[in-house]
Amino acid sequence: MKVVLRRVTKTPLDFEVKSDEITFKGYLEYHKGKLILLKAKLSGFIQKDCDVCAEEFKMPIDEDIEFFISDGIFEDDGSIDLDVVESFSGEVEIEELLHSEIELIKSDYHSCDKCKH
Repeated sequence: MKVVLRRVTKTPLDFEVKSDEITFKGYLEYHKGKLILLKAKLSGFIQKDCDVCAEEFKMPIDEDIEFFISDGIFEDDGSIDLDVVESFSGEVEIEELLHSEIELIKSDYHSCDKCKH
């Protein structure tokens, strides 16, 4: 799902994308200047290798996601408390954001149920 950033207004633009067993559902809303707020829920399961025993396991995901998307270069004045993703094409691909969030979660340390005990 591709979204043209200049078309995002104060009226929330809902989205929902799925990949395998993961659902990324939320909305985009104009914030100020070049900033678009993304608020979403990432839920479902991902396949991950245990960082202890290296066995693959199905990891449950239930994450609230919130960050800004900047239409162009973001110049930080210190007033923004959230992460900012810059878009240089004037649009954003929601599926790419989903896959980026999944990879970010996978990069953290996770262990399977056997290794947690």
